[in-house]
Amino acid sequence: MKRLVIVCEGQAEREFCQDILQPFFSKKGVEVFAPTIKHSNGGIVAWDTLKKQLVTHLHEQNVVVTMLIDFYRIKDSFHYPGWMEAKRISDSKRKMDYIFSKMSDDMGEEYKGAFVPYIQLHEFECLLFSDIKGFQYWFANTECDYSQIQKAISSFANPEDINNGANTAPSVRLIGAIPGYDKALYASVVAGIIGLDTIRAKCPLFNDWLDRIDALI
Repeated sequence: MKRLVIVCEGQAEREFCQDILQPFFSKKGVEVFAPTIKHSNGGIVAWDTLKKQLVTHLHEQNVVVTMLIDFYRIKDSFHYPGWMEAKRISDSKRKMDYIFSKMSDDMGEEYKGAFVPYIQLHEFECLLFSDIKGFQYWFANTECDYSQIQKAISSFANPEDINNGANTAPSVRLIGAIPGYDKALYASVVAGIIGLDTIRAKCPLFNDWLDRIDALI
């Protein structure tokens, strides 16, 4: 059986991969493994540190390796390939495609048939803004200010464009709308209610990521 390794920034991403992506890929005869970043035990790290873990997995047999990490809070000093040059690109898709291309180049020809570079713009939590029904089903109206979430959904045709400001990032919006929100507990549950098909239809970069994985498995 083909193996897909998705190195995850944290526990919420790991739960999402296990609960949502594993059933999707298992239908294709692919087993999903979703370790968190080892060096930090979850949490973004410099590219050279993450690259070492990715290469370790790439040395395994019959494997495709990718990652699910957030654009938000990646520092210039982390030296992700193409990061500084990409700042001059205004279009979000072209910006991310450029970074992915440079990441692939940095990994080298040896791994191009097994490595799928990915960074989620701007945060993993943006996927949850694909449809408000995930929140309406899981949280009572006394637990969640639906209007705040609906405002964000209505303001951005593409949830991946919900910006990465300190007060406006997807995770910050969720904490504001749902006091005590814990993404490790709720994110994959809400995503499961929304459904992978809806998330893919609303989030083109995420959809393209799954298509690129599909092409290698």
